[in-house]
Amino acid sequence: GGWAAMAPTITGAVALAQAPAPAITAEQKQSRYQIGQMERVLEGAVEHGVTNIRDRLQALGPTELLITDNARARGFRLDGYGVFFDVVAPSFGTTVLWSMRTLDQNNLGLESALKVLQAHVRDAGDVNLEQALRRVELQMNPMLLTRKSEGSAAAGPSASAGPARAGGAAPAVDAILTDPNEAYRSEVTTALMAAMLDYSSSIDIQPGEWLTVAVRRNDERPRLAPADSDARTFVLRLRGSDRAAFLARQISRDEAMTRIEVRVF
Repeated sequence: GGWAAMAPTITGAVALAQAPAPAITAEQKQSRYQIGQMERVLEGAVEHGVTNIRDRLQALGPTELLITDNARARGFRLDGYGVFFDVVAPSFGTTVLWSMRTLDQNNLGLESALKVLQAHVRDAGDVNLEQALRRVELQMNPMLLTRKSEGSAAAGPSASAGPARAGGAAPAVDAILTDPNEAYRSEVTTALMAAMLDYSSSIDIQPGEWLTVAVRRNDERPRLAPADSDARTFVLRLRGSDRAAFLARQISRDEAMTRIEVRVF
């Protein structure tokens, strides 16, 4: 009784499962190819942002950028909306920068060591020692040099103040030293926005549709990196009509960049 009643349903389900998938049209193949190419472009944009961060850190001193994974992007066409890309950016850690901060909190870092050397050089009054200290200062992190210059300006001239800069201006400090996470996000989002303008022309997006890129940090952080308690998703949206205006050179690149909506979740 019961099995006999269920038999038609089971037979229908098996027949449905065995039914061949609808053939993919040439237009669908081309669309998937274009989206796949854009996925690679967006992954490359994230890697370009990471490279910029690495260069900025290395310009500040012997800081190693720890990258544990690669960028990943997946694209989808959404009927009536446009094309959406989900981008996962790699987590990162700056082992030497974090070590310097930890040591300075315990008065064992480079800044503390520099102050001790300065005191000994002043007490010794040896010109050779002063010159040697200046050479060491030139190789040190610009952040420490800036702090030293600010302290010297407040306390007056010092024998170990080092060579003066033109106009007496203190060396600029890269914002990455105060907020490395924000600097990382800024580099990556800027690279993605540029890619949206420069490399999306092959993707079919109508004037009323959107090209959207959502980027977030990989949740699996490296063991040596600090926990990212401020992990957010950035959603970048460019309207199809604005993209078309840029491609037709009706608006400038700077104007097109301002028309990319940036939302944070």
